[in-house]
Amino acid sequence: MLNALWLGFFLIAAIAALAQWLIGGQAQVFAGMVQALFAMAKLSVEVMVLLFGTLTLWLGFLRIAEKAGVVQWLAWALGPLFAKLMPEVPRGHPALGLITLNFAANALGLDNAATPMGLKAMRELQTLNPRPDTATNAQILFLVLNASSLTLLPVTVFMYRMQQGAPDPTLVFLPILLATSASTLVALLAVGLVQRLKLWHPVVLAYLLPVALLLGGFMALLATLSGAALASLSSLLG
Repeated sequence: MLNALWLGFFLIAAIAALAQWLIGGQAQVFAGMVQALFAMAKLSVEVMVLLFGTLTLWLGFLRIAEKAGVVQWLAWALGPLFAKLMPEVPRGHPALGLITLNFAANALGLDNAATPMGLKAMRELQTLNPRPDTATNAQILFLVLNASSLTLLPVTVFMYRMQQGAPDPTLVFLPILLATSASTLVALLAVGLVQRLKLWHPVVLAYLLPVALLLGGFMALLATLSGAALASLSSLLG
């Protein structure tokens, strides 16, 4: 599928360039395409080098956490919550710890670091799937929440902005926090409605209400600040 997509991108670009040359009379379009190819190749290497150090550091921390038994501890600590959200997954199952670490990596904005843990978690969930060709409710919930990606510290975005020369790379901290909080809440409510999850169960509320109240109070505080104060606070927190 990816090979077909990439081939499609190149073909569409070539057809568009031919149209600009033959119809629009822009003979320099091919020279511009060649320059863009080399410029983007250089940019991709620069971004890769910038991300490499940070991702290596965090992946190392997460590997240590896995070896130290943090995955198993998280699976135990969040067992009651996942028992209500993913009732078909047994308590203490390795998938629960991997899901938690995946969410933690996403919360830190480490998308590339979260990917291998997400794949491992999905593989563990697949071992519980009685119909291998059909996603289970647990897999669907995990995928939707993963896609909504609650981000508390968008490290990757900060690095991209810094690499592109933004004067204040952390200025987008608050907008990203508010946007991802809203997307995660909507994702959880939507899947909970479809799968008829017991989101109002006391156990679920005991886990989610403190987080919701904390974010709600923080947003209420932000509503009282001026634009300049919001920008300063976003930069400081970021």
